[in-house]
Amino acid sequence: MDRRSLLFGATSAAIAVAAGAFGAHALRARVAPELLTVFETGARYQMYHALALVAIGVGSLSGRLVAATRWLFVAGTLLFSGSLYLLVLTGDRWLGAVTPLGGVCFLLGWGCLGWAAWRTQAKTSN
Repeated sequence: MDRRSLLFGATSAAIAVAAGAFGAHALRARVAPELLTVFETGARYQMYHALALVAIGVGSLSGRLVAATRWLFVAGTLLFSGSLYLLVLTGDRWLGAVTPLGGVCFLLGWGCLGWAAWRTQAKTSN
């Protein structure tokens, strides 16, 4: 068990639930529908990656690639979801330029996780 991934995943999932509830209840009457959709996208992607971190935490994969996956998912959440949340809450449109960096972190994280799984499979089949 990878306690750090499990802790980050559980914390991030709790924040995603809170953000989703905040968006559904507090923001619905205050922001335009298209901005509410942006906020919901941030919460949804945060939850996807929180659940992935939990799965990593309880899974059997370990090593540097899994650690890289963890940090890339955390960075992706901060950059992707965080920039979307801030964009909606502050109206600062420049934050939209940060969002793709988070997406790149997510993609690199999934690549690391896939590589870790492939390397583990290759070692066990030899």
